[in-house]
Amino acid sequence: MTAPDERESDAISVIGWGRAALTTALVVIVGLAVLVYGPNMVLTRVHSIGRSARVAVATAIFACGLVGLAWLLRRLQRRGLI
Repeated sequence: MTAPDERESDAISVIGWGRAALTTALVVIVGLAVLVYGPNMVLTRVHSIGRSARVAVATAIFACGLVGLAWLLRRLQRRGLI
């Protein structure tokens, strides 16, 4: 048996410019929706709870969205999609 070629295991997935631009646009759009518009909608449209509770909910949405996006980007990177 021959040893596996070391170069095969170190191969890096290369994506083209079009795919990179599309991925960047998608990440920016999703990031804006989750991190800007989500908390803003809570602050401006929810009137049944007090101001401090709305701020707490908006902050939690922002924090969870940021962690979720970081996790999602890392998963996509590990799979070689970005």
